[in-house]
Amino acid sequence: MEEFIRLENLIGKEKVTFMGTKKVAIFGIGGVGGYVCEGLARCGIGEFLLVDFDKVAESNLNRQIIATNQTIGKKKVDLMKDRILSINKNAKVECLDICVNKDNINIIDFSKFDFIVDAIDMVTSKLLIIENAKKNNINIISCMGTGNKLDPTKLQIKDISKTEMCPLAKIIRKKLKEKNIKDVPVLFSTEKPIKCVSKEISSIVFVPAVAGLLIANYVITKLGEI
Repeated sequence: MEEFIRLENLIGKEKVTFMGTKKVAIFGIGGVGGYVCEGLARCGIGEFLLVDFDKVAESNLNRQIIATNQTIGKKKVDLMKDRILSINKNAKVECLDICVNKDNINIIDFSKFDFIVDAIDMVTSKLLIIENAKKNNINIISCMGTGNKLDPTKLQIKDISKTEMCPLAKIIRKKLKEKNIKDVPVLFSTEKPIKCVSKEISSIVFVPAVAGLLIANYVITKLGEI
């Protein structure tokens, strides 16, 4: 495929074709998840499940790749589906307009995916996604907090047990330990959270964008052993 010729030149046609056979589920199509989708689409991933219940808000304009003045009020999963298909017309994209919880998690067949990406903010949802991925022996990477951070060079991917300086990771680490769930790779920041004027979580585009692309790189590398 001509659209992936530069990638083929780098990693070989066989691996690009291989990526086209892979199925990835992305939970949360926000600041991080949007860039995960962007990276995976441009690497030729063949099948996507996009899970998010939210619509684009004006406050998303500073960081989310699908957020423009023209997309405010539109569903994030629908916008990202259109974007993926505008990059790779041969991709298959399924959308689930839900907020993941204990009552609906079972409608998702985790076993059919090659990789799960958790880019959701809610602790309960994150735990359900991680638990179901591990139960089905499916590769997963979970994103910890990228809010109130300025420096994308402080982002790392490590096992949840080795995280530091991230309030969200501390909570998830404790909850997973209680459930005896181990070996969960996560993206987190070692930067000390910035004390903002507002109590609302604040953000700058560089951190979630780089986080999303680092996660996409992790997924592609693990799938293709590039």
